[in-house]
Amino acid sequence: MTHPSESETIDEPAQLRFLRRLVTTLTVIMVGGVLVVIALLVIRLSEGDAAPQLPADITLPDGATARAVTFGTGWVAVVTTEDQILILDSETGALRQTLQIQPAPAD
Repeated sequence: MTHPSESETIDEPAQLRFLRRLVTTLTVIMVGGVLVVIALLVIRLSEGDAAPQLPADITLPDGATARAVTFGTGWVAVVTTEDQILILDSETGALRQTLQIQPAPAD
């Protein structure tokens, strides 16, 4: 037993020292990874200019009802309930092309 005024020195086993350093290193790496993910999310979500531009007025042919819409560079595709794909100009809304979707062959 040591005297209360004397400090005790405890020798740490090598495996315990390695484990402590390993846990500290992994904690630092994990915190860094979380910060990188948060930074990437902030950068990605702050890009407001990437939203597609809709034309002011889209006019579908008579009797056509839109089922789905997708955007490309300079065009808008509208899938109708009549199984047609209408390709429209994204700036003017003018019809560029019409594609008829063929039914799948019966097996």
